[in-house]
Amino acid sequence: MRVVIAEDSVLLREGLVQLLTLADMDVVAAAGDAEGLVQEVTRHDPDLVIADVRMPPDHTDEGLRAVLQLRRRDPTLAVVVLSAYVEEQYAVELLSGDTAGLGYLLKERVADVEDFIDTIRRVARGGTALDADVVSQLLARRSDPLDRLTPRERDVMALMAEGRSNAGIATELFLSESAVTKYINGIFSKLDLTHDAADNRRVLAVVRFLSTQKDNP
Repeated sequence: MRVVIAEDSVLLREGLVQLLTLADMDVVAAAGDAEGLVQEVTRHDPDLVIADVRMPPDHTDEGLRAVLQLRRRDPTLAVVVLSAYVEEQYAVELLSGDTAGLGYLLKERVADVEDFIDTIRRVARGGTALDADVVSQLLARRSDPLDRLTPRERDVMALMAEGRSNAGIATELFLSESAVTKYINGIFSKLDLTHDAADNRRVLAVVRFLSTQKDNP
């Protein structure tokens, strides 16, 4: 079995190389960033990729986005995401298609080396391996982003829909204006309203809220 590893931690990367080599797997390349992962997979055409989620340069979701790119290009490529985090947005996209030859494991929950090797082999053969915590977090992610708002964020959203200013919201809810700003930024984030000079995120959030209220009186 030919394997490419992508992990920015040198110690963990080299540890995985040694572990898989001892298990009679052929580690053909080990990359330290997402760009290197794509290059090595293109160069070596491996049977399996093991990749971290957060990698240079920004340490956010570069590894998972690279895996999505590789799976779109070759849906038969077996991939194990090995991370300390569940990155919901791209994990949902990754798992919404064919999950054959796909694994998503949390590093801190890998407690047995033999089980880990067995899991790697199972995914390489076309199986699926999802950590229970990954499944739980993704199931908690509802189809309607508004379901992700906390009760206080919903209170703030309702007052935004009434046209209240941040100062007006603060007075109504007995909050500081800085706290209101924090809640509003959280709402924008949960509704996936990225900053764009061409759009008013406050208006977009309110439109989303009012359309939901109309559908669910």
